[in-house]
Amino acid sequence: MASLEDYKDFAGADAVDELRLLAQRLRGRTLLHVNSTAVGGGVAEILNRMVPLFNELEMPARWEVMKGGEEFYAATKKFHNALHGDPHGASPRDFQAYEEATDENLKGLALDSDFVFIHDPQPAALVKKRGELKNRWLWRCHIDLSHADPGVWGFLRPYVERYDACVISSPAFAQTLSIPQMLVAPSIDPLSDKNRDLDDAEVRLILERLKIPLDKPLVTQVSRFDRLKDPLGVIRAFRSIQKSVRARLLLVGGSADDDPEGAQVYREALDAAGSDEDILVLSLPPTSHLEINAIQRASAVILQKSLREGFGLTVSEALWKGKPVIAGAVGGIPQQIMHRRSGVLVHSIEGAAYWMRQLLQQPDFARRLGQNGREHVRRNFLLTRHLRDYLLLFLSAENRGSDFIRL
Repeated sequence: MASLEDYKDFAGADAVDELRLLAQRLRGRTLLHVNSTAVGGGVAEILNRMVPLFNELEMPARWEVMKGGEEFYAATKKFHNALHGDPHGASPRDFQAYEEATDENLKGLALDSDFVFIHDPQPAALVKKRGELKNRWLWRCHIDLSHADPGVWGFLRPYVERYDACVISSPAFAQTLSIPQMLVAPSIDPLSDKNRDLDDAEVRLILERLKIPLDKPLVTQVSRFDRLKDPLGVIRAFRSIQKSVRARLLLVGGSADDDPEGAQVYREALDAAGSDEDILVLSLPPTSHLEINAIQRASAVILQKSLREGFGLTVSEALWKGKPVIAGAVGGIPQQIMHRRSGVLVHSIEGAAYWMRQLLQQPDFARRLGQNGREHVRRNFLLTRHLRDYLLLFLSAENRGSDFIRL
């Protein structure tokens, strides 16, 4: 596992020294992270890399995963979609299943750390326990609340307002709340298997093992098989340019323990691809970080054509590898991409198709986009910046009500 010293080559020595300075004010405070899955998705990936660094900073940290059955995960998937704007919302039984799973987890979870950091809607109601404890609670919302269904948000909001603060990824996600809202963008780890440097020979070997041919330029989307990532829209966009470009589309995804719809969306993508040899749909285990790294490095163009998005870390992952990215102008993606400078933002299938064609036919322009995108990520979306923001958040929570915090 990487240590803080290892990040100096990417973030600079001053950034690492600043982390140690801030951590001195929190030394010995205990920290608990709780989310709903240990593998799959950006939250689990971030926590896997971040928790050891908190411990290195002498802020003892642990990570717990909320447990639930099929009914709980089906309900929270509806919550997820509803908070992204799905008008179908959730049923009274969904709310009941959520409460029952929460109460069952409260029997076994030790929530007495100095800071309890709850991630996303699934474990949000654990804050019921707060009245018995004298610690600080923070709710981290990684999803886009800008079009939240009133019914589901109305159910969750009373729980959210029992926290010390709500942490969001983009200004557009802010809600009218009685508690402070803090803006903290997610990050990527440049030293993880998903993002570390790979040489060309290693990339070729991995793609040969995965049976991904390299005889044509790859146009790739890496994301969970989720309708909000619009894999069928990506296929439609690619099909519309097949006669004018020589390329192969690669849809790469996987599943997460808390997403019961992934297998169905994967089958829909396979059906849409049909027998077309230039459209490959690949499902990988959620731990296939090195494989994702190699696929992104082998690609000529990368897409993230989301219809709704929390932040979309696959964008920063692709930009970090110097690749031109075409992405939906939703959620936190516009924070990562400056249109036509560090990538391309689109609003439709037709827009995605247009820019696929342009970037495949203008490799010099595509290369400049990738170079600018990597530098933008280096300055704004590396793990060291994320750690700094969290340390400042904890200091703010500990000194809530103070006009002045002495560092």
